[in-house]
Amino acid sequence: MPGIVGLVTSMPRDRAEAQLLRMLERLRHEPFYATGTWIDEALGVYVGWTVRKGSFADGMPLRNERGDVVLVFSGEEFPEPDTARRLTERGHALDPTGPSYLAHLSEEDPSFPAGLNGRFHGLLTDRTRGTATLFNDRYGMHRVYYHASPDAVYFAAEAKAILAVRPELRRLDPQALGEFVACGCVLENRTLFEGIHVLPGASSWTFRRGTVEAKRSYFEPREWEEQPLLDEGPYYRQLRETFARNLPRYFDGPEPVGVSLTGGLDTRMIMAWRRPPPGSQPCYTFGGTFRDCRDVVVARRVARACRQPHEVISVGHQFLSRFPYYAERAVYLTDGCVDVSRSPDLYINEKAREIAPVRMTGNYGGEVLRRVRAFKAVEPLPRLFGPDLMRDVRRAGETYDSLLRGHPLSFAVFKQAPWHHYGLLALEETQVALRSPYLDNDLVRTVFRAPASVLTNNDVCLRLIAEGDPVLRQIRTDRGIGATGVSAAASRALLEFLFKAEYAYDYGMPQWVARIDHVLSGLHLERLFLGRHKFHHFRIWYRDVLPRYVRDMLLDPRTLSRPYIERKGLEAVVDGHLKGGRNYTTEIHTVLTLELLHRLLLESR
Repeated sequence: MPGIVGLVTSMPRDRAEAQLLRMLERLRHEPFYATGTWIDEALGVYVGWTVRKGSFADGMPLRNERGDVVLVFSGEEFPEPDTARRLTERGHALDPTGPSYLAHLSEEDPSFPAGLNGRFHGLLTDRTRGTATLFNDRYGMHRVYYHASPDAVYFAAEAKAILAVRPELRRLDPQALGEFVACGCVLENRTLFEGIHVLPGASSWTFRRGTVEAKRSYFEPREWEEQPLLDEGPYYRQLRETFARNLPRYFDGPEPVGVSLTGGLDTRMIMAWRRPPPGSQPCYTFGGTFRDCRDVVVARRVARACRQPHEVISVGHQFLSRFPYYAERAVYLTDGCVDVSRSPDLYINEKAREIAPVRMTGNYGGEVLRRVRAFKAVEPLPRLFGPDLMRDVRRAGETYDSLLRGHPLSFAVFKQAPWHHYGLLALEETQVALRSPYLDNDLVRTVFRAPASVLTNNDVCLRLIAEGDPVLRQIRTDRGIGATGVSAAASRALLEFLFKAEYAYDYGMPQWVARIDHVLSGLHLERLFLGRHKFHHFRIWYRDVLPRYVRDMLLDPRTLSRPYIERKGLEAVVDGHLKGGRNYTTEIHTVLTLELLHRLLLESR
């Protein structure tokens, strides 16, 4: 995704600049990206950037009036409304529509970047002090990869940029591989690449004369964890005030914003308090080809109630006909942080960008407001991977368990979000700017004060919707939440049954059921359930539409020779799934992703 790349070093300029340009080229993914470089040879700073044209961070670098402070910033920041006014009153000349205030804010605020609100990273240089400071947001969501070598510290928004100039790092980290197989992501700021790490959230690293002088954190989660809890009434009032006050800033800016509506509560809360004039807010929902899924049905009702236009972006033949392209692209763009099951998300965000370059979502609402845990450690199918990898898989389970011992909301926003949710965010942000009000600093700080009684149900969310727009409160969610009357329980039970049945017919079908389903395949029972809640169906896609690609990739001698693969186990997985008598969807996702990782990032030059 768009971001910065560079190195801080004392090596000769011609060598450092050549490396910078090679790194930058690896981030030039789309024709609608702009790029640039900035060099301060005296400070040993060589930095480049990619940015979507017209976005918040377009127009780098930023400077103060004297030119001795220079900031290269990536991402978005959502400031207090009077920030620009306060800086203007102090004599700073600002561009009222852009991020120029940030360079001046870095001079005025001694705690900079602690006061920033959003997902971002950047490099701030101060020639008067002779320093350069590399920083990121407090959640670590706008990721920075780094590698420290004897002659330079390399940093980049994507690991592939560092691999381009340090080819000796093209090897898998065994511990990280075990975590990826067990959890679907890498934990504790490791990466899949040995020797490349992720900058922890809330980092502020200072460099002087080409070397690291200090590594500090400008924020610790305990600052929010140790706040006194509120009673239900005061908590709700503070949450409502914060949400209503801060939501408008997420719709500000020169770029059009499209709302990615779902059938759930979190986008509903946004629409209830956004209250846009009729016809002014484009909305869209992702759908499939079997039928209108519940997201589409409910989102269409919500958009109609708000008198806003609504479109459906469908995933069907057009995507499947180019599945190899999207699968490979998804793995490559995210440095292997998503598996191939997320390839439809690249396709639909390409389509979303045609509607609006900024996509408003309800992402992280469940994790923040309702403490939803989105992933866990799961041991893979026996005899698919070798004993060394299985040892690292079990170690990953122990690491995961240890991460759960702290505050549950800290796990959600400071661990789950930057490690598990990052890959999808990175993939989507190659196409659009993704926004969500649910990682707003004020909002998350407030939710840390929530009493336990409000975290066990959806009452707070439903009340927020009702007070924002009573009409929207009457529309039940895709899972039946919010339904009232004598039929509410039966309605919810039916929708819950259909949700679980679809999961069973797609990812979660036990092997004994898969065998029975195969025997009864002539009845096409799966078509009764698929498409009611989800828009992608990889179990049957692998079996019916993509068998040649799966077979060619997974039974290729290169794949079968990987040291962590058990050849006979993988052959049995491919044969069993493609014949229809077994369900190995998740296993195919994992091995296919790892094989693409090898070919695109470890072996390709």
